[in-house]
Amino acid sequence: MKTNKMIYTKWFYSKSSKRNVPDEPDAVGIELRASDRVVDPKPQTYIVARTHRMVETDPGPKKPHNCDVKIDHQLNGPGSKTTELGISPLKSPTKFDPEKGGHTEKADFEKAIELAHYGRFHYLLLAVCGLVSTSEEMDVISMSFILPSAQCDLDLTTQTKGWLNSIIFIGMMVGAYAWGSVADTLGRKRVLIAISIINALAIVASSFSQNYELFMLFRFMNGAALGGSGPVIWSYFAEFQPKKKRGAMLSFMAAFWTLGNLFVAGLAWVIIPSEIGVQSGAFIYNSWRIFLLVMSLPSFIVAALLFLLPESPKFLISTGRHEDALEVFRGIYMMNTGRSKEEYPVKQLLVEEPMHPKQEKQIEAKEPKSKLRRMLSDIVEHSKQLFVPPILKFTTISITINFTFHIGYYGLMMWFPEMFNRFDEWSRTHDNAEADICQVTSYVTQYGTHSAEAQCDSHINSDVFMESLITVAAAIPSNIFAVLGMDRLGRKFFLVFATFSAGTCSAAMYFVYNKTNNLIVSAIFSSVISCGNASLDCLITEVFPTNLRATGVAVSMVAARLGGIIGNVVIATLLDTYCPAPTFIVAVLLASGGLMCLFLPNTTRQALQ
Repeated sequence: MKTNKMIYTKWFYSKSSKRNVPDEPDAVGIELRASDRVVDPKPQTYIVARTHRMVETDPGPKKPHNCDVKIDHQLNGPGSKTTELGISPLKSPTKFDPEKGGHTEKADFEKAIELAHYGRFHYLLLAVCGLVSTSEEMDVISMSFILPSAQCDLDLTTQTKGWLNSIIFIGMMVGAYAWGSVADTLGRKRVLIAISIINALAIVASSFSQNYELFMLFRFMNGAALGGSGPVIWSYFAEFQPKKKRGAMLSFMAAFWTLGNLFVAGLAWVIIPSEIGVQSGAFIYNSWRIFLLVMSLPSFIVAALLFLLPESPKFLISTGRHEDALEVFRGIYMMNTGRSKEEYPVKQLLVEEPMHPKQEKQIEAKEPKSKLRRMLSDIVEHSKQLFVPPILKFTTISITINFTFHIGYYGLMMWFPEMFNRFDEWSRTHDNAEADICQVTSYVTQYGTHSAEAQCDSHINSDVFMESLITVAAAIPSNIFAVLGMDRLGRKFFLVFATFSAGTCSAAMYFVYNKTNNLIVSAIFSSVISCGNASLDCLITEVFPTNLRATGVAVSMVAARLGGIIGNVVIATLLDTYCPAPTFIVAVLLASGGLMCLFLPNTTRQALQ
């Protein structure tokens, strides 16, 4: 058989004959049919191998081939035509390799991760990635506990409190896109380590800040680092999960957000009301600053633990590093089973999509560029692909859902401690008299601690921290429900149920008339919104293809952070001026945004794209 650089011929083998048919340039195909020299009597799989990648395709209807050229050599043997062509026919997932004297297996990503088994590695991965998620939530929510205590030190008003709550989201909005795009180019693991170190240092620096402006600067830097944590860690974690367990495990990781909330509320309760700290002249390092310093510890721990984990095999496959991906699978197999790496049955990975000549030329054209220029070029290219069909639909809906959902999630959750503090002040001064949220707010801003004439008081009653702890603890049952039911009931069910329920709770806040009612409604809101957060994270992580996943999730997170910013600023502005508006605005946005998920494809128990 003659070959000419990139032009090959297609060979057909039948029981008693063979013939060759010219095939398209840049491809080689083999079709094998049943014969007395093939072990498996079933028709063989049709393989198309392009220059760099191999895919399984459907051979279509098979017609009998009548010719009289006899096969006079062993098929699959060292002298066969398949050996000459440099590829092997795929009979079934397993074939006998006479050279190695054992069985080798070809598999795509989903089969390869299943054959690595599920065990110790995945539980270690869950612990480390969960700690990343916990750390992120602790850093975001910690500000809501700091604000009542820091109002005297930093001379805060309701409006400046709103901007302090928002500045971290502004940083996250900037960081989400930048870090997500870099992670799709350089890899998940390296980016996560860099993010964790920068985040920890920014928190430490903010704890030493002595004025509002400097504190805002370091909180922005904190947010810029955190912005990449969300999209990258979810992409990283999902890309190690087999499809049968992915929904449950993503929901399990979402539960670590609740754990972060519990840690923050518990640590705030222990540290902030205490009188610990030092003061030397104009320099003050009091309890709320020590609380901030403690918040940096998880990020330092995460940075160290991430060195123990490998790069995402899905990312390695998408960038053509197949042998590196196989080595990761072997390591997972060894840790999960306790056996030798050599016993891992997969020896070759099948790539999901062929590389077309146009793509090859693009890659070749990129190679002379410097690493930085290539990375920037990839970032721009990934961003463009998100806004062209068919991905455009997913991007648009994802942005809309995240924006509306996080106006409610962060818009209200960040203000719960402040509202508990206001209800506590009303109860102490009015002997537990009944009043709705607007009456309480009116009293506090006109005659209480937030009035212009009042002397600043940063003391917070311990009941406020207890109520905050109860509110975040209410999310534990709903997270367990999400873990158990996410793969059974589906992502869309949980998201629609959660957004409608949370919207109802938001509207109900206008009708509460004492601190107990406020606590009950807040706890229910926290529970259902947490369940919705788990389903939203699953859905958005799965809907984007691998080469765009971190960038797609990052763009969605940008919309989420924008929602957090607007939610905090709007609530801060309207709460003191037009009290009924915030709760009803949030209710409408949550309910309408949740319905948008019905236009996304079903990703439950589906293979990652």
